[in-house]
Amino acid sequence: MDAILQDGFRPASRHWGAAGWVRTGHISELRGFVAALCGFLCAAPAWAGGPGGDRGYQVEAPIVHGNLAVFPVTAGGSYDTAQFLTLDEGIRLGQVTVTEAGSEQGMIRPGQPPPPRSGGAEVNRLVLYNNSTRPLLLLAGEIVTGGKQDRVVGSDRIVPAGSGPVDLGVFCVEPGRWVASSSTFGSMGVQMAQPSVRMPAMADRNQQRVWDSVRATNERMAESVGGPAAQAAVHGTTSYAKVFASPPVAKAVAEYGGSETEQSILRELRGRKAVGVVVAINGRVMWADVFASTDLLAKYWAKLMRSYVAEAITSASTASAPDRRAAEEFIGTLGGSREVVETEADVFRRSEITGDGYRVFTLTSLLPKTGYEVHITKLRS
Repeated sequence: MDAILQDGFRPASRHWGAAGWVRTGHISELRGFVAALCGFLCAAPAWAGGPGGDRGYQVEAPIVHGNLAVFPVTAGGSYDTAQFLTLDEGIRLGQVTVTEAGSEQGMIRPGQPPPPRSGGAEVNRLVLYNNSTRPLLLLAGEIVTGGKQDRVVGSDRIVPAGSGPVDLGVFCVEPGRWVASSSTFGSMGVQMAQPSVRMPAMADRNQQRVWDSVRATNERMAESVGGPAAQAAVHGTTSYAKVFASPPVAKAVAEYGGSETEQSILRELRGRKAVGVVVAINGRVMWADVFASTDLLAKYWAKLMRSYVAEAITSASTASAPDRRAAEEFIGTLGGSREVVETEADVFRRSEITGDGYRVFTLTSLLPKTGYEVHITKLRS
């Protein structure tokens, strides 16, 4: 995978020639290089002016539930995203398999050689096979359960059809266990990591900070659910996944915004043809998830909604009203002062833009007949 670090153009006495960088003392050649560079950037919307610049994002009036406000985001156009397979679909259909690197491997396609084994499971490595005929879309924050640790996917990515083994970049979200609970890996279903847990995985890429965030979140959840029995259930495990699957927490999440609320909001999002949302908690805009289509947003909505609800429950509630103008400014500013781009040739381009107090993560599909931004995440840093 190629990585490009962009901090803006710095004048230099050289230009790009047929043989690579060529030193020159002629200012006219430097100007020619600048003109060519500008032309290239104009032809590459994902790099010019930040992601989403040509889609005409608009923010609509918020849907408010308790201290959580969801602002629907619409776009000037939508894309056909039916080809993409989600992690939940792939695991449910038996077409996506996951195993720990160095451990016993999962199912593989007929005739496919097994991956090399390295003599022991590794904390931040999972191996995935996409045995389906569709490209697999993975989102940062999706939780994979099983093995010696539950893990959270650290970055958005696309896994081509019929491919593997793919070494996933994951972070553990269970700081107290390194003993196999199950040899079978699965998805957490309707729950993904809430923004405060996703943030250190996506932005910091730091395992210790992920663990610290998991511990702090579990503690806040224990305080929020109340009652000795509920707190005992939460304190009885270090697993982020098990805490949120425990009866008292599942009940608290359902009472705050369960399936009925999820479906009600989803119907409204579909009605407005929204492709994403800006999320505010306690009146402060914190997060945005925007997709290439309404259908793709709908596929992930249950997971996303519950992650937002978990963040709202574990945040001290105040009476601050959500500000639509703040949400518009948040989604309207997707460029920044620094950009890092990673590319897997002919599969995807992933960029991370750093701005003043925020990060923007963009996944662009490079598969045939695509070339569009599949998912954009913006978070306060």
